[in-house]
Amino acid sequence: MTTASTPADVVRTEKVRTTDGASRSGTTLQYLRYVAGKLGGAAVSLFAVLVTSFFLFRIIPGDPVKAMTHGVPTSAEQLATLRRQFGLDLPMWQQFTDYCAKALSGDLGISYQFHAPVGDLIATKLPATLLLTGVAVVIYSALGLWLGTRSAWRHGGLGDRVNTGVALTLWSVPSFWLGLLLIIVFSVGIGPVPGLFPTGGMESGTGETGFAYILDVAHHMVLPVVTLVAVGYAQTLLVMRSSLLDEMGSDYLTTARAKGLRDDVVRRRHAVPNALLPTVTMVFINLGHVAAGSILVETVFSWPGLGGLFYQALSVPDLPLVQGLFVVFAGAMIVMNLIADLLYPLLDPRVGR
Repeated sequence: MTTASTPADVVRTEKVRTTDGASRSGTTLQYLRYVAGKLGGAAVSLFAVLVTSFFLFRIIPGDPVKAMTHGVPTSAEQLATLRRQFGLDLPMWQQFTDYCAKALSGDLGISYQFHAPVGDLIATKLPATLLLTGVAVVIYSALGLWLGTRSAWRHGGLGDRVNTGVALTLWSVPSFWLGLLLIIVFSVGIGPVPGLFPTGGMESGTGETGFAYILDVAHHMVLPVVTLVAVGYAQTLLVMRSSLLDEMGSDYLTTARAKGLRDDVVRRRHAVPNALLPTVTMVFINLGHVAAGSILVETVFSWPGLGGLFYQALSVPDLPLVQGLFVVFAGAMIVMNLIADLLYPLLDPRVGR
């Protein structure tokens, strides 16, 4: 037996539907405004990077033309010709406008020392940097999240004290110093420890192919990856530990325990997801570092990536190359930070309202 709906019931149902539709529409509009604001901020940041990259490297002492012709007999007319060829004889404002116009169209200029397009040089060196720092970022982000969670959940215990102490110690160690120490101990060999790993480079150059080549590259990656992981995981550990400690006194965890949930379930399903927002920012910042790599670590281990290329360009200074690399490094950070901002409302609906 069914009950007929009264006019009042129909009116109430329509009001609920209208309210729900208006609520969803308002939430969507708020999110779109949030996205627009973040995109606008990213665009402003990218323009600021262009401005900074142009003027920052022009205050570096040294004349690029004289540096490139060092040790080569060169007349004043030849120096003037080179400056005119590289556009260094133009007024500063004209150099800046030309640089911005070309950069916005994807043209990063021609390298002074390599006589090749900057974009092609970056594309050639980028895979090596992505391989090295990508592997390191994945390892130390996962390690930092795991150890940070365990340290916070059992804070004050022996494991927490050991993890935090080791992390703070390694975080304070300069990466280039740690890399040199690892080379001395594990590449050159010291005392009873033999030299187990190459001192630098990405491959042995003996013509290996297939799986043998993969093993050779992995063998060369061990020490630089260990250096990056040892220095980098501490920051993720400390941020995750601090965030989880802030959540541990919350009422919802007490309620979850009162319902009879196991401690591991409370941590995994309730505490950790709510403590992830600051750590998500850290992870995406680390992903932004993948493009930049580590200039010092790549230089110490002679890794053929963007870090070593930046060091070579800075020693001249090769203005188009250092400017292009700076834009790529900073742009990667801005893009990764933007992605993290856009993901926040999905992880926590309170963000963006």
